[in-house]
Amino acid sequence: MAPASVILALLLSAAAIYRTLAPSETGIRFVHDNAVSERRYLPESMGPGVAIFDYDNDGWMDVYFTNSGPSDFFTPKRPLRNALYRNNGDGTFTDVTEKAGVGGRDFGIGVSTCDYNHDGWTDLFVTNYGTNVLYRNNGDGVFSDVTRQAGLDAPGLYTAAVWFDYDNNGTEDVFVGHFVKYSKSLERDCRYNGVPHYCYPLSYDPWPSRLYRNNGDGTFTDVSASSGIGKHMGKVFGAVATDINRDGLLDLFVANDSVANFLFLNSGDGVFTEIGLDAGIAYSADGAARSGMGVDTADFDGDGFEDLFVANFNRERFSIYRNRGDLTFSDEAGPTGIGTATQMYSGWGVKFFDVDHDGDLDLIVCSGHPDDRIEEISGTLKYREPILLFENVAGKFVNLAARAGDAFGRHFPARGLAVGDLNNDGYPDVIVANSGEAPVVLRHTGAGNNWIGLHLRGRAAGARITWSAGGVVRSRVKTAGGSYLSAHDPRELLGLGAATKLRWLEVRWPAPLSRVDRFENVPAGRYYALEPGGKLE
Repeated sequence: MAPASVILALLLSAAAIYRTLAPSETGIRFVHDNAVSERRYLPESMGPGVAIFDYDNDGWMDVYFTNSGPSDFFTPKRPLRNALYRNNGDGTFTDVTEKAGVGGRDFGIGVSTCDYNHDGWTDLFVTNYGTNVLYRNNGDGVFSDVTRQAGLDAPGLYTAAVWFDYDNNGTEDVFVGHFVKYSKSLERDCRYNGVPHYCYPLSYDPWPSRLYRNNGDGTFTDVSASSGIGKHMGKVFGAVATDINRDGLLDLFVANDSVANFLFLNSGDGVFTEIGLDAGIAYSADGAARSGMGVDTADFDGDGFEDLFVANFNRERFSIYRNRGDLTFSDEAGPTGIGTATQMYSGWGVKFFDVDHDGDLDLIVCSGHPDDRIEEISGTLKYREPILLFENVAGKFVNLAARAGDAFGRHFPARGLAVGDLNNDGYPDVIVANSGEAPVVLRHTGAGNNWIGLHLRGRAAGARITWSAGGVVRSRVKTAGGSYLSAHDPRELLGLGAATKLRWLEVRWPAPLSRVDRFENVPAGRYYALEPGGKLE
């Protein structure tokens, strides 16, 4: 392997990785309304989220944004709605929100996607301040609001939603993260020199989140208490499901703001044990609770165990937790360079992904201070902050800064982030959803190595994908959730480096199937779909 200094020099001399697309190019003209008021109510600072998914099964990824809406503290002066954009397959998108019936209700926060009823069509779940919305995809371009009949209409201030099969019965259940105990009457008054500011979440009481078991008939049962999830009072911003100990059960990592993070270990009997403190992910190294926001999980060091990432508040450093393989983690923010690079930022959406298809997992994270008046009281902090793209160079993360593209030299009030291939060229594009502004759409310029795209159909979260290319064997777990209020393209892009084919590809499906599908000599440069026991299509 070439020295890290040589690799870095090559990276910095290359053409920009991303190009920013204008609304006139894409047709995406959504602008988030954060309902900002003079009073500065807490939910105004939280959204929006963004989802990349294929709602009409035409093979092209569509895009969904959440927006604010009516609440006990906000009456819109004009109609506000979420937005669904259909991918036209030519680089442009068409707003089909009204036709699809997914405009939302209440005060929109985040979005997640899942085919919860296994009919072959991806459904939408929108988290709100108010009651959440489950939109069932009818398969004809229209969605139906089935929230109440599904049993998912409990009110609250909800953020992250993660669809995963916690009991391995073949149907996806859903964890719905709750932020603080909140209503207009509970709003705190935080002022500086008499001017209202958004309050730090430490000012609010924590609240339990919910876990719903999928009954397989379109309804869900609240198992928050019996599962142990509801016994823990948190302030949830981000959550992601993965198998941290390779026992075939999906565990849940939850980032909390101003209270300890949670790591729920799946016992396999319908019960989770919270092991965050013993695992070393609950607090900082000096024992302080940090402001966890966006999260992700991946095996960034290639040792076979899933590591964890959480974006924190400014002056706290972001955390990258290496899985030691014994149910404990070590924060590698210092050795990897993540700590120094993120010291002064407040991070939100995040994703481990292979930006150059060399086989190593890189990292993207967007940031922005939650208080739009922070510059009135701080000479060092900014409301708008950069998007950070890190290249994984021999286990260290190198910030590519403006060399990644023009957007990486600018600053944004970023929140949600989703990664997906919008033009089916095999390279990961990025959408960043901004608070109170238009999103940033980043098109990958296509500079990189060879690749294979894999779409695992059916219940895929927890599946382990292993492949051999160019004499190197790599492995990846299909996770669920992650980022902040957002959902990524469900397809996996596997980097091959210079290899023109996979020597072999193996997919180990999660229980209850627990079967292994293996394929030899798979050509690069195209997408494949796979069902358990099927052929690559």
